[in-house]
Amino acid sequence: MSDQPAAETSVDAHEAHHGYISNKAAYLARLKRIEGQARGLQKMVDEDKYCIDILTQVSAMTSALEKVALGLLDDHLSHCVREAVAVGGAEADAKIAEASAAIARLVRS
Repeated sequence: MSDQPAAETSVDAHEAHHGYISNKAAYLARLKRIEGQARGLQKMVDEDKYCIDILTQVSAMTSALEKVALGLLDDHLSHCVREAVAVGGAEADAKIAEASAAIARLVRS
């Protein structure tokens, strides 16, 4: 008898290969730019810049975050959800419900 644990028959959803992995470098680059925008906003407030100029930058940063979110959602649907639906059953139902809840959160924001 082996001392190693038996292999799991199902893969935990958070340990599996994520759909965004092929675009990881692009997502990281976008997020670093967004981080720079956030630092720029802090500096604008610290330097007492004009309100409308700050709001314009907030809008640009919000738009950039929305693009990241939509890209991640598209990757999730085309990879994670598609694979779960191919398997079927409770896993598929759970992935669809999870995606639906994520979409609802994005729409509310």
